Amino acid sequence: MSWNEIVIEVVRHQAEALSDALMAAGALSVSVEDADEGTDAEQPIFGEPGMEIEETAWERSRVVALTEIDADHAAMVNVAAIATGLEHIPAFSVRKVEEQDWVRLTQSQFDPIHIGKRIWVVPSWHDAPDPEGLILELDPGLAFGTGSHPTTRLCMEWLESHIAIDNTVLDYGCGSGILALVAKKLGAAHVVGVDIDPQALEAARYNSERNHCEIDYYLPDAFAQAYAAHQTFDIVVANILASPLKLMAPMLCARVAPGGSLVLSGVLERQTDEVIAAYAPSIQLQVYKEHDGWIALFGQRTA
Repeated sequence: MSWNEIVIEVVRHQAEALSDALMAAGALSVSVEDADEGTDAEQPIFGEPGMEIEETAWERSRVVALTEIDADHAAMVNVAAIATGLEHIPAFSVRKVEEQDWVRLTQSQFDPIHIGKRIWVVPSWHDAPDPEGLILELDPGLAFGTGSHPTTRLCMEWLESHIAIDNTVLDYGCGSGILALVAKKLGAAHVVGVDIDPQALEAARYNSERNHCEIDYYLPDAFAQAYAAHQTFDIVVANILASPLKLMAPMLCARVAPGGSLVLSGVLERQTDEVIAAYAPSIQLQVYKEHDGWIALFGQRTA
């Protein structure tokens, strides 16, 4: 099956309204792109993780509407332009979208990822490059975390170098469960994952079953009920972002057992001092490693 795309260039303030109007006029989907992409005028509008985005389109935006192959494109654009209140019907072009094996195309973009000394994150459609390595079978999905992001890599490398067989581990903000899986496969005795997103927990449980790992996952309130405030862990790892990490400092520190370790990531280099300061009353943190502008911090609670 094939489709067509209607392509219209508009100024920033028209992009969102025109997109909505095209959907109402019968488009199957609509996306907005930078019309200057690939040129010196290209403008990034996305901020750092956790930042609120003020702009949702570019100064010169390209609105792309996917339609059925036999759609009346001129009529669709006319209806959308009138609904948007444009003074003139905008010029547009139509391009054909050929049918493709989208599953195979998507899969081709994800190869096994080698992390640390012997960890491999392997999509289900690939064979493990090193069968003797520590293999995590993990497909890209809705929950964040396949090992490709620097913050995830940094935490995985720390865990690989520091976990002992009898350790208990808390992965706070577990996402796909990848850090919890690494901890369990490295021999941790008991591993718990916590996340605020029920969908992330669903993905984490699924990943744990696929990797034959017994891990307990909770929403924050359920975790607080299951584990009293005095119950602690040998290792607490939290790969989130600087702002929530600072807010959670008292809670995370309280979950670290005396003599235990705290590992934090999701922190940009320029945020290092402020995160260290937030944890200083309980745990003295230091930089473990830096990668692509991101850093991982670790520290030990006084025995």
